[in-house]
Formats: sequence, structure tokens, C-alpha cells
Amino acid sequence: MAIRAQVVVRGIVQGVGFRPFVYRLAQEHQLNGWVLNSTQGVVIEVEGPQQRIDGFIAELKADPPPQAVIEKVEVNLLPPVGYSSFIVEASREGNEFVLISPDICICADCLNELRSAHDRRWAYPFINCTNCGPRFTIISDIPYDRPKTTMSAFTMCPRCDEEYHNPADRRFHAQPNACPLCGPQLELATNGTRPAEAPLRKEPIEGIRRLLAEGAIVAVKGLGGFHLACDATNAGAVATLRERKQRVDKPFAVMSLDVDTVRRYCQVSEGEAQLLESPARPIVLLRRKPDSSIAAEAAPANNNLGVMLPYTPLHYLLLSDGATPAPLALVMTSGNMSEEPIAIGNQEALERLSPLADYFLLHDRDIYVRCDDSVTRLFRGREAMLRRSRGYAPFPVRLNLELKEILACGAELKNTFCLTKGTYAFLSQHIGDMENYETLASYQASVEHFQKLFRVNPQAVAYDLHPDYLATRYALELADAQGLRRVPVQHHHAHVVSCMAENGADGEVIGVALDGTGYGTDGHIWGGEFLLADCRRFRRLGHLKYVPLPGGEAAIKRPYRIAVSHLLSAFGEEALDLPLELWTQIEPTELALVRRMLAAKVNCPLTSSCGRLFDAVSALLGVRGVVNYEGQAAIELEMLAAEGVDEVYDWSPPSSYPIIIDPAPVLRGAVSDLRRGVDRAVISAKFHNTIADVIVGVSRVARERTGINRVALSGGVFQNMYLLGHTLDGLESQGFEALIHHQVPTNDGGIALGQAVIANARLSRRKER
Repeated sequence: MAIRAQVVVRGIVQGVGFRPFVYRLAQEHQLNGWVLNSTQGVVIEVEGPQQRIDGFIAELKADPPPQAVIEKVEVNLLPPVGYSSFIVEASREGNEFVLISPDICICADCLNELRSAHDRRWAYPFINCTNCGPRFTIISDIPYDRPKTTMSAFTMCPRCDEEYHNPADRRFHAQPNACPLCGPQLELATNGTRPAEAPLRKEPIEGIRRLLAEGAIVAVKGLGGFHLACDATNAGAVATLRERKQRVDKPFAVMSLDVDTVRRYCQVSEGEAQLLESPARPIVLLRRKPDSSIAAEAAPANNNLGVMLPYTPLHYLLLSDGATPAPLALVMTSGNMSEEPIAIGNQEALERLSPLADYFLLHDRDIYVRCDDSVTRLFRGREAMLRRSRGYAPFPVRLNLELKEILACGAELKNTFCLTKGTYAFLSQHIGDMENYETLASYQASVEHFQKLFRVNPQAVAYDLHPDYLATRYALELADAQGLRRVPVQHHHAHVVSCMAENGADGEVIGVALDGTGYGTDGHIWGGEFLLADCRRFRRLGHLKYVPLPGGEAAIKRPYRIAVSHLLSAFGEEALDLPLELWTQIEPTELALVRRMLAAKVNCPLTSSCGRLFDAVSALLGVRGVVNYEGQAAIELEMLAAEGVDEVYDWSPPSSYPIIIDPAPVLRGAVSDLRRGVDRAVISAKFHNTIADVIVGVSRVARERTGINRVALSGGVFQNMYLLGHTLDGLESQGFEALIHHQVPTNDGGIALGQAVIANARLSRRKER
């Protein structure tokens, strides 16, 4: 006896080959009916004997397409209607939302075709199928169909159209489907200051290979924006790119053809190889080999190198041998001037990047959504995200609670925003530092796009307490314009709750939030915080002792000023008589100015920042007195730290409540070691060990007083793998349950998630009342 079943599949099930998979499955099980995309997800009706339908549903759940993520399968039994065949119906629109696939790296089948001289798509740089290619960055709306992507401008030729409409074909309803006859095309252009030879224009891939080998800098249009590329083994080319981009020391990412090639210049574990080869193809931080042939200028004063593998057909063509041998690695850094949004349009790139690039490799497939590369690393066998963007966004963080519709606006640096709906937290792609109008405009456009895609109408907006953050100003203006409820959230509370949320933790935790800057409820700059926190509120259990920050922002850029402040706090005026190299690095007039500012307490905001303490020690040791990118002094201090050192500096255990940790004894210990000629690498290690010891010691006191045994670690300081590893060792040895970040960044890129969860808890509490 025949029955009819309606099956609704929710999750990432559009743009991943799900409908052709369902079609083939229905054929195998001899079922009739239909399948379609809708704003609910994929909707299926199948008709046939109960046993066949049961087998169909079981196989659908157990063996979906490789890039599909099934969140939920709903089955309703209905009276049969007598379907005579199985068909794929046109998509239906509605007011619900579906999950959208991130962009997916080229699959093995397409890569084989790309390399096969007998295939009609041989060497075609836009080859794709239902298992790979652009998704998020070309979608303008849902459901995911070609007219709602930037591929709508390209009419398929008869052969591509046949593939597109053939349910048995790998390219059935592959929305970006195209070939050399009907699809996007490459174009080689110059920056206007030099001519492009005719052969270069005729064979742009071979031309770009040759130009890169000659030391040129090329702007290459990718999936989510332009990269600036040069030969990573050419020190002169890399130095020129740094000079033009005004990026003095901040590391560049590099791209190589495969893992075997990467192993020629970096150490790669099995787990790191899996990250490199994953469909997301993130930048993975790897330990650079001492004899690496990659130019030192790619990542100055850094033991690590950010490496990624090709993720588009174009990348593979650039990194494969032709008449010109392919390079070992290409620098592939974001196509922008420092701190601006990445360029996405051809004309925009030609205008903005001409001072940076000698040549441009353009194409005519538009990018709808700006999306930088993701950055990640392996920590103790698990992924630890540093920048969550291409390949991950817009896939949501799934939470274990039901969320109201909320917009959380994020922080100032490394900004992301978050929209919530149901059990989903839609964390945006990396926006960047909110320090100029261009980034704010990109941010606003992305917020509006996410709201449209995921059908979110926020009833409240959450934001950081800092009144001068652009994201905060945007939130307040939006709340006034749309009548939304305002939910201000303290920066470090958001850090801690972000960690709790991704770990599915409820109740209270001891929250340790260590970073550079966060606006405190007392108006001071926090950053070395120990909190008793849940998802609604927090209490400050303790913090690093406040020290003045002479010149505010100027001190952040010149860590030697912070070192002066800490030394005067630790030694008083006697600090100036200490025989330290630091004093020779500061102009006498500036030192006198700093002393006057400190004495008069003028433009010297108080800070409890642990990040600034790292900066101070870095400057004290002569590692980095002036920075040109955020976190540089602390990163280079970590790179210096010697392995195998177990010693710690004396520090004053807390004896009162709230707990105030005075860094002065640590500074005095470091100065004593410097004067005795102890190796700076050992001093760095001892300092790191001491901070880990402080975290464990304060957590023990907090446990004694609160009975809480769970510690959540968050904040940018915990990007330091030496510190994080030693801290976890210490906490676990004392029986603590320690929570750390894996899915979302521990830095400010994860703040928005915490803001959203806190806002939801506060709104729910008000409703209960």
C-alpha cells in the first residue's frame, strides 16, 4: 500500500547539491514525487510503499552531500495523490529563512577537469559544480537560485544548460555553472603607469606567472575580494609591497600549491594538514622552519607563518607550472590600503589599488559580499579560530537556547556583528577595525544584507559601553530610528559570555578576560579582569592594579611610555636611576613630558590592562618599544620566550577583597634579572609563567569564596599560545574545568556573540517580570 510523506530538511541544504542527491535517491528507491528549494529549506514529497520511504529517509539522513549540514528533518505522512514520476520543481519563496553555505574550495572532480587537456573546461578559472565554488559571496537573496546571484548576468550555453537541468549531472542546479564559451572571463590590466604587452593580455595566466617571477606585485580578484600577490621568496618584492601598503611589520599570509610544498618551509602536523586541506581553506598559523626560503620580510620577528592552500581554480592555475615555473609560494594579502575594507569591484580596485599594484588580474563575475580570508590554528588537537570569515561565515553558531531576534554590534577592533534567531547566532564575516567611514559603510551594508538573508527583524540592539566606538554610535542611531530596545554590554562580560555560549555553558563561571582595552563600568580602561559572571550579569571579583597610561592612545602605539609608567609605579623616582637600556631609547624631552603628565595626572587614563602589561615588559626588554600594528609588542615577546623554563617571579597573592593584583613585584623581578644579565628569552618565559600563575592563583581564591569550579578564558591575550598552554596546565592541575574558544575568536572578533546572548538573557528576564 502506497503512502505519501512530506519531508522538510533544514540546515545548509541549498547550494550544496542536495536536490540532485534527493532526485537520485528517489530513483534508487523507486519513489515518485518532487523536491524543491524554499525559504524553509529543502521540501520533498515522496510516494510509495512504507518500507521504501523509510529506506529513503534513513539514507537521506545518513549520507548527504559532502558540504551539506542537516540540522533537522521533519516528516509528515499524508494521503497519496498518485504521483507518476519524480521531478525537481521550481523554488518557492516565503518569509522563512534557510542557512546559506559559505564559499567552498574547488572539489577533486573539478580540479581533475581543470587539469585535463581533453576536458572542455580545461584551465578554465571559473570551473565549479554543486559540490564547490562561490556561494555566500555571490548571493543577493534566498532561495539560492541563479537569478539571485551575481551569475544572473551570464546566460548558459546549450551544453551548460543541459548539465544544469539534468538531475543525474554533477552540475544539476549548480548556480555558478559556466564554461569558457558562456561564463566569466579574465582580463589582465595595468595600473596605468606601464603598458601591458599583447601576449600578456592574450594569455593572462601565463602572463601573470611571468610578471610574478620578475618581481611584480599583482592585484588578483578572488572570491570575496582582491588579494595583493607577489613571489613570497623574493625579499625585494615583499619589501616593496610592505612599503606601498604602509604595512611595516604586520605578517603577510602566503599560499602554496599543496601540503607537501608547505612542508618545505613550515612544520606541518597531521592535524594542521587537515585544517589546510579542509573545504574552508583558512589561513593556518604554522611554525616556520629555521632554513625557510620564504622571505623573512613576509613575517618579521615572528616564528609563525600564516599559510593557506589554493581554494579557487584561478589560484591553482597561478601556482601550477607553465612556460614559467610556478613559485614556491605567493604572498596573498588583502587588497586594500592598511585599515581600509578589501576592494571587491574592478573599477574600485583600479582606482584604490593602483598605487599598490603593478598589474591587475580582473574578471567580470561580480562579488556581492566582501569577505576576507579566515585565520585559524591548531591548539591541543582542536581548531582555535583567530578570524572567522571566508569558508565559515555565514554558517551560524548553534546555541543550546532559544534566542530573540537581536542585533549585537560588536567592538571597535576586529569587528564582527551578530544577529540571532531561534537557536542560531549568525556571526558575520570579519569586518575589520571600525576606524573610518569606508569600514562603517561596509559594516552597515553587511548588517542589512544579513537581516534580509536570514529574515531577522531585531527587537533590540546590543552594543559596547564605550561611547566613542563607531559600532556603538551606529547602534544608538539605529535604536532611535527604529525604536529598538537598547542593551549596553560591558566589554569583558561579553568576552566571557562569548566563551560560555560556544561551549554551551550555563550558570555562573569565574571569567578571566585579559586584553588590551575595554571600557569599564567605572569609566577606566579595563583589561586584566576576574569576573563572577553568568549570561545576564557579572560581578568584578578582581583585576590588575590600575596604572596610568600616559598619553592614552599614544602610549598604546609607543609601549615604552607604558614601561615608564609601570617602572615608576614599581620603583618610584628611583626607577630613573636604574641602568636600563630603556632610557637610551626615549628622547629626553619625551621622557620629561611623560613624567610631567604622570605627575599632574593629565591625559593619563587609568588602566588595568593585561595587554598593556605585556607591552610594558616587551619595551623593558628592548623587544619592541614602538608598534605599527595592534598586539605587536606582545606577539614579539611571546616569540622570544624560551622553552623549558619553569620559574616564576614573585607576585603578591591577594589578601583582600576585591582582589587587586599589583604587577610591581613582577616588574622588579624582571629588572633584577636584566641587571644580572639573564637571557631575555628566559625573562620572557618567566613573565609568561607568572601571568599563568596569577590566573590560577586568583581562580583558586575565587573558587574558595564562590564555590564555582568552572573558569572561562577569553580576550585577545589568550591568542598567546605559550600563556594559554601554561594557564590550562595550571588550572587543570588544580581540578578546574576550563573553557576556551574554538569556534569563535577569543579576540574582539567574538565579542558580538557574547553581547547577543547577554541581551537575550536580559530581555527574557524583563519579560518574566
